[in-house]
Amino acid sequence: MFKHFITLQWKGFFRSASLKANLIFKIFTALGALYLIAMFTFAGIGLYYGLQDNGYEPLQTLNRFMIYYLVGDLIFRYFFQKMPIINIKPLLLLPFDKKKIVNYALGKTAVSYFNLVHAFFFIPFTVVLLMNGYDPMGVGCWLLGMIFLFYVNNFINIFLNDILSLVVVVATLFIILGGAHYYGYFNITDYTLEFFQSLYSTNWVFLLPLAALILMIVIAHRYFSARLYMDAGLAAKATTASTENLDWLNRFGRISIFLKNDIKLIKRNKRSKTTIIMSVVFLFYGLLFFTGGVESYDNPFMKIFAGIFISGGFLFSFGQFVPSWDSSYYPLMMTQNISYKEYLTSKWYLVVIATAISTILGAGYLYFGWEAYAAVVVGGIFNMGVNGHVVLLGGAFNKTPVDLTSNKKAFGDSSAFNIKSILISVPKLVLPIAFYAIGHFTLGPIFGYALVALAGLAGFAFRNWTFKKIEAIYKKEKYKTIAAYKQEAP
Repeated sequence: MFKHFITLQWKGFFRSASLKANLIFKIFTALGALYLIAMFTFAGIGLYYGLQDNGYEPLQTLNRFMIYYLVGDLIFRYFFQKMPIINIKPLLLLPFDKKKIVNYALGKTAVSYFNLVHAFFFIPFTVVLLMNGYDPMGVGCWLLGMIFLFYVNNFINIFLNDILSLVVVVATLFIILGGAHYYGYFNITDYTLEFFQSLYSTNWVFLLPLAALILMIVIAHRYFSARLYMDAGLAAKATTASTENLDWLNRFGRISIFLKNDIKLIKRNKRSKTTIIMSVVFLFYGLLFFTGGVESYDNPFMKIFAGIFISGGFLFSFGQFVPSWDSSYYPLMMTQNISYKEYLTSKWYLVVIATAISTILGAGYLYFGWEAYAAVVVGGIFNMGVNGHVVLLGGAFNKTPVDLTSNKKAFGDSSAFNIKSILISVPKLVLPIAFYAIGHFTLGPIFGYALVALAGLAGFAFRNWTFKKIEAIYKKEKYKTIAAYKQEAP
């Protein structure tokens, strides 16, 4: 049965209309995976000797901070791990055991790269421990416990993907614990160290992560088996009806129709709500650059880079998926008497308004000096004047439909990967740094900030001309986009 499922997915991949894009994406993914594997392997070998040379006991030190390793892994999985997807509708019409379908879907997670990559850190580290006289039984039990814990993370991530409230609770809890540790109020590692160290010192403790893993597998199997029906999720919940007129948007004329639709889309759908969360997260991105905590980031060029991201959180998380947000009804929309210019203008206004709000909220960076907030302001002007057009231009070549009910692929998809969109994306980050560098090395940093701002203002000045060019490209790509949105992902 599993062989049959694998064969179906293999055929689905090679029969996909986006086969070339998928192959290119897989190649680059494989290269990135090999790089990470090499880094994890070197870290696993070098960590022991690095800690030992600095007077730390290697295993105990690693165990002390293992809780942060696990939390970091969970965060990384939530944003980047793609959940196994099976098109179950045709399978449910055939004499297939539903348990086998669920077993296959969950079993695919066992061989996920996000699980296997950790082995390239822990196995070399374990070998070094054995070479340096650590108890073989204790090391073996510790390694098994670590493996089971990362698989527990794997199943926790499945539920986090499906329950947004659980994501908020878990994230809030660990933010509070991390902040309490940083400011010296409460050190969670004093308590977690005892557990991780006992995986080595007490041979039976590894059974606790194993029991937790078995429990997670049983819960996940029952959870998805109960929802494996043709009409699962179709039953409407009885709620109090409410209307949203958003009359204050009428001042924008005909494009107010699209603006109202986008605002309702953002408020009502799981995936689009993530853009708001990401916009807030990006506001704190500058703390890496303006606090001086990372030495390599402590330079004026990286501050411009930070300013682009602080003010452009919504632009990057929402704008890069235009027109994919409307993919479910895009073919129908294209049969109506709709002006591409009005449609694109509404998206531009939405991005510009959100960028302006982020720029104002970034005023907190004045705490780090006027130059820090100047980088945010000029970055916001550049985002509104230039990058607002760039993301719309890149959207013309984005053939990736968006599933509004899922948070996955929030940073992109393999079918969105193509050379044109990559080349178009380069100016978003390179140009503002280049403009600043020209001014910085000629008349000083103030002139550098001025050049970045002037470039953004020039984008406003040539907006009509730019929109005509972008509109022509959208019309040229219209039927390719419609065909791509009609095709279901394999």
